[in-house]
Amino acid sequence: MFFGIGFSVYLLFNAYVYVRLLRLLNSKRQKSLFTVVYLLLASSFPATEFLSHSDVPSWLNPVLFYGYLSLPYLLYLFLLLLLHDILQGINRISKLLPVQTLRSGRARALTLTLLLLLPAIAVMAGTFRNTNLKVNEFRVEVPRRSSAMNILTIAVASDFHLREFTDLGLIRAFADQVNALNVDLVLIPGDILEGDRQNGRVDEFAREFRRIRSRYGLFGSPGNHESHGRDHALAFFKNSGIIMLQDSVVCIDGAFSLIGRKDSRSQGRKPIGELANTVPDSLPILVLDHKPTDLENIAASGADVVVCGHTHNGQLWPLNLVVDRIYDVSWGYRQIRTLHAFVTSGVQVWGPPVRTAGDSEIMLITATLK
Repeated sequence: MFFGIGFSVYLLFNAYVYVRLLRLLNSKRQKSLFTVVYLLLASSFPATEFLSHSDVPSWLNPVLFYGYLSLPYLLYLFLLLLLHDILQGINRISKLLPVQTLRSGRARALTLTLLLLLPAIAVMAGTFRNTNLKVNEFRVEVPRRSSAMNILTIAVASDFHLREFTDLGLIRAFADQVNALNVDLVLIPGDILEGDRQNGRVDEFAREFRRIRSRYGLFGSPGNHESHGRDHALAFFKNSGIIMLQDSVVCIDGAFSLIGRKDSRSQGRKPIGELANTVPDSLPILVLDHKPTDLENIAASGADVVVCGHTHNGQLWPLNLVVDRIYDVSWGYRQIRTLHAFVTSGVQVWGPPVRTAGDSEIMLITATLK
């Protein structure tokens, strides 16, 4: 049902863009050529998404990369056209500019050029932003209880969505930056792999994760993309040095406890209260939960810190405004009673490798134990 609604919306906004742009062209030849080009452009994203879920030869990876770019390009073309039509409507009422001037061949050519060029600039800027990894810092205080620690530094990163055309340089830069932070702990709350893709590069990615150094190691929890994974995902986690926690609890060096939850769509996921009851009351409790959808229950369980991902902070403006209404915390930090809740926008994004909302980020959390 969700796919049907999404595809219907996609067809509708493409029909609007096609009809409106067609009116800016003059000759039949121009309109015929435009029709062919636009059909190819509009079909690029559905075709790319279909092929990316299949086993395709490696030479197609660049084609898939650019095919994904068509979605944000069409989104911003649609929004720009919508703005253009709204301004035209205002002009008809206010009569600031003569209608004949706006309908002249030169004005229409300039309008068409800007409409096609500005979305391309937005996509290029978003592609750069998606590979420009940032460190965003947060400081909180948590009860020490019986822990011998005074300060716990945590690097949080999620949503790598590792696939065939993932830039290895980005993963290498991630490992370098985490090592430079010299943290006690690295937490990765889900969507590390594109689980249903046949990924022949997992060994390359695992090699970079193995380079990461922290006092207590790397811990992860599964996301919705790992939930439909293949056997190669299990081998990747083992080879990368990431200890996966799936509705399981570990006590680290008598200093704090970690709870890693299954994804919310997984069958048989245990309630957070049941997991928290197995943790010694004398230690601070940190929780990994991919989706930030159970924060009130996590707060009620007595946990001190929860780290989540999944939202990508909307990924593409203005979708971040919608995501912000869906989740209590769509990005950043919020205190819910005694719980410190963190939601990262992720290292990478889903689908189109473009980010015009939020950062490609590592969260650095400094927790002072008092």
